[in-house]
Amino acid sequence: MSAVSARPAPARRPTFAWRALLALGIFFVLALVFPFLPLGDRREFLLQIGFFTLVAGIMALSWDLLARSGQVSLAHAAFYGLGAYGYALLLKAGLPWEAAMPLAALLAGLLSLLLGAVTMRLSGMYFAIATLAFTEVVRTVIQNLPEGVAGGANGLLVPALLGGNSRGQYLLALALLLLTVGVSLAVRLSKLHHAFAAIRQGEETARVLGVSVVRYKLAAFFLSSVLAALAGVLYAGKTFFISPLDTFSLANSISPLTTSIFGGLYTTLGPILGATVLRVAEELLHNTVKNGYLVVYGLVLMLSILWLPRGIVGLWRRGRQGGDL
Repeated sequence: MSAVSARPAPARRPTFAWRALLALGIFFVLALVFPFLPLGDRREFLLQIGFFTLVAGIMALSWDLLARSGQVSLAHAAFYGLGAYGYALLLKAGLPWEAAMPLAALLAGLLSLLLGAVTMRLSGMYFAIATLAFTEVVRTVIQNLPEGVAGGANGLLVPALLGGNSRGQYLLALALLLLTVGVSLAVRLSKLHHAFAAIRQGEETARVLGVSVVRYKLAAFFLSSVLAALAGVLYAGKTFFISPLDTFSLANSISPLTTSIFGGLYTTLGPILGATVLRVAEELLHNTVKNGYLVVYGLVLMLSILWLPRGIVGLWRRGRQGGDL
C-alpha cells in the first residue's frame, strides 16, 4: 500500500444543517435557563424583553414559512390581531384559556384559507397589496363592531395570561416558539419543502413537475396564520389590553418580514437570530439614543439588509452543503 493511500481521510466538517441544529439547541437551553437566573431589581423588565423577543421569533418564523412558497404577505397583522381578538372574545364567552388559545388560532387559520383561495391567482406586488387590503378590512370590521362585543375603537381589556405570572408567561412563549421551530423543521424534512421550493421558483414549472400549487400554497397560508395567531394570543394575554389600531398596525406585518430577511430567509435559525438581535438592539438604542433611536435602528436595519442579502446566517454558511435549516 502506498503512502498516499495509507494517509487517513480528512475528517468531514459538519454541514450547515447540523451546525444550525446545534445553534438552535444552544439557543433554547439558554432561553430556558434565563428566567431562573438571579436578575435582580430589573427582573420583570428583562423577562418582558425576553417574552417579546420570543413572540417576535414566532412572528418572523411563521412569516418565513409562508415566504418559502413564494408568497410575500402583508396580512400577518391580520392573523396576529385575529388571534388576539379571538382569544379575548372566547375568554369573554366563558372558555378557559387552555381552550381559547388553540381555538382562536384555528379560527384565524380557517380565515387564512378563505383569503388564500381569493388571492390564489395573484402574485408579487398584486398579492402583497391584496393581503394588505385584507388586514385593513379586518381592522375596520373589528373597529366598527358594537362596543359591547369587541370594544370598538376604544379597545378591549384582556385577562392576564397565567394570572400575570411573568416567568410562566415567558415559558409559555418559549414553548410556542419551540412548537413553531418544530413545524418549520417538519416542513423542511417533508415533501412540503420541495413543493414550496418548486412553487417559489415558478408556479408553471411546479405544475409540470406534478406539484398541486393551490393545495400547497393554502397549506403554507394555514400553517403561517395559525402560528401568527398564537403570537397574537401571547401579546393579548401579556398586555391586558388590545385595540384595533395597535393590534392590526402595519408594523406587525412589516416587522416579521424585515426580521426574516435580516436573519436569513427560508431557514429556521435565521428568523430566530434576527428577532433576538433586532429586539435587543432596539432596547439598547432606545436606552442610549432616546428619541432618535428609531432613525438609528432603521438605518442599521437598512444597511444590514443591503450588505447582508442572505442575512446573518449568510455570514456563517459556507456554500450550500447540507442545505438550509
